[in-house]
Amino acid sequence: MQHVPWPLAIVLAAPLLALAAVEVIHRIVVRLGRRSAVMAELASHAHRAFQVFAALLALRIALQATPLWFDFEMKPELLHLMGIGVILAGAWLVATVLLALEDAIEVRYRIDVPDNRQARRVRTQILLLRRVTIAAIVVITLGLVLMTFPQVRTVGASLLASAGVIGIVAALAAQSVLGNVIAGLQLAFSDAIRLDDVVVVEGEWARVEEITLSHVVLQIWDDRRLILPTSYFTTKPYQNWTRTKSEVLGAVEFDVDWTAPVPLLRDELRRLVESSDLWDGRVCVLQVTDAVGGLVRLRALVSAGDAPRLWDLRCLVREHLIAWVRDHQPEALPRRRAEVAAAEPASWRWLPGTAAARPEQSASATADEPVEGDRVFGGSDDGQARGTAFAGPEHPEPTLQETVLDEQVALDMIDEDEPVADEHRIRRS
Repeated sequence: MQHVPWPLAIVLAAPLLALAAVEVIHRIVVRLGRRSAVMAELASHAHRAFQVFAALLALRIALQATPLWFDFEMKPELLHLMGIGVILAGAWLVATVLLALEDAIEVRYRIDVPDNRQARRVRTQILLLRRVTIAAIVVITLGLVLMTFPQVRTVGASLLASAGVIGIVAALAAQSVLGNVIAGLQLAFSDAIRLDDVVVVEGEWARVEEITLSHVVLQIWDDRRLILPTSYFTTKPYQNWTRTKSEVLGAVEFDVDWTAPVPLLRDELRRLVESSDLWDGRVCVLQVTDAVGGLVRLRALVSAGDAPRLWDLRCLVREHLIAWVRDHQPEALPRRRAEVAAAEPASWRWLPGTAAARPEQSASATADEPVEGDRVFGGSDDGQARGTAFAGPEHPEPTLQETVLDEQVALDMIDEDEPVADEHRIRRS
């Protein structure tokens, strides 16, 4: 039986020793992962990539370090192929390590809690960073693989002189693509929109389902999908209902007759929302917002913890108040009035200098005391805070134009007074 040459035994034993070392490191990382989320993610994601990288690297080093007399015809090509394999395996390992770190950070921020604004912001940034990381690793790996070929290195050196022109042409050709990529990064780090944000875009009420470097996927309330480029959210206006917090206000409007008992409707609205788990206890207001065309328009303003709850609460308020008016105050239902009278000849005529008698009106009118639930910008702590936020300063500072005009008026008054004073002096003399 012919003995195996010792250089060949070294070449065969090198990857086995590397795999054994990787297994020892893996067991240590698994044990550390019981107390560290980062180590647990590394043990779960990077183990297989680490094995392939270590085995290929050890095999290539052992094959290259063998004596010259252990050469064969295909050794340079084999070393080149193994070098490409080491580059690819190294890129795989780096990608898994970075993704494991991102997953470990993402686990710390839960989005299944009521106040998840910070968690959604972090997850949005991690999602876009993951896409950028993968794209960068792919580009760098492809460049390193191509640079292992001498012909490619020669061509690359000759193209350096024209790199500026090529870059300008490529930038002009891919202007929209690069604009969307930059807009995606801007959305991630400007905190304009986040995953699970509730927005109103193009007249559609939707939730942000996915954000990429090129487009944003919105889930509309009826499970349709609206896909828009990321540059849309940096160039056009839109509504973000959960920009700072998830609590929102919603209005329900309906028309009733002039005889509708508004205080009773307000009490019924208060009773309804207090008995519902959809109301968050902040705002419950019923106001008369319009009274034209023989009808009175009422607006019920209520609040909820998030947009889905608000939608259900608005529907509940609308349904209940309509039913209450129909069952308890049918005379308050919307109606049209018309007076029918026989035509009679005119028994009056207008005379110059006369006026029709008018009933005397009271010189002063007293306003009713504030009632709970009749004010949006007052009547409660939340209403007072909202009134303070939307009110302007009590004594605004004069603008520069107003200051200049006031000074000019003062100077004109001084100029007008000087001739009068001179005339008085002449008469006295």
